[in-house]
Amino acid sequence: MAMTRIRVALLPSAVCIAGTEPVLKIKDQQTGEVATDRETGESLYTVTVMLMEDGRAEVLKITVPESGLPVGLKPGAMVRPVDLFATPWARVFNGQLSDGVAYRAARLNLVAVEAAQ
Repeated sequence: MAMTRIRVALLPSAVCIAGTEPVLKIKDQQTGEVATDRETGESLYTVTVMLMEDGRAEVLKITVPESGLPVGLKPGAMVRPVDLFATPWARVFNGQLSDGVAYRAARLNLVAVEAAQ
């Protein structure tokens, strides 16, 4: 079954701030197998990002391939996700339905903050 991928368009005024260091994404907790990109085989990382847009704030956990992580990415850095997609998901585990949205970006660009005059 193909997952629905929805392109996410951020307003130009949107501010994204990294909340965590990139964390290696683990595919299988039992074996410690690392999640990799289906096409490139690259290791995948997740970065928790605070998105502020139109007076509201949301926390997004964005998956990014290793090559898409900028040098100097650290908590508090302003970033701009490039080619951001949302994939809704749902699964039943132990009779309980859980669902959510997985976010994936081709890369995160660091945003240079203009120094206050």
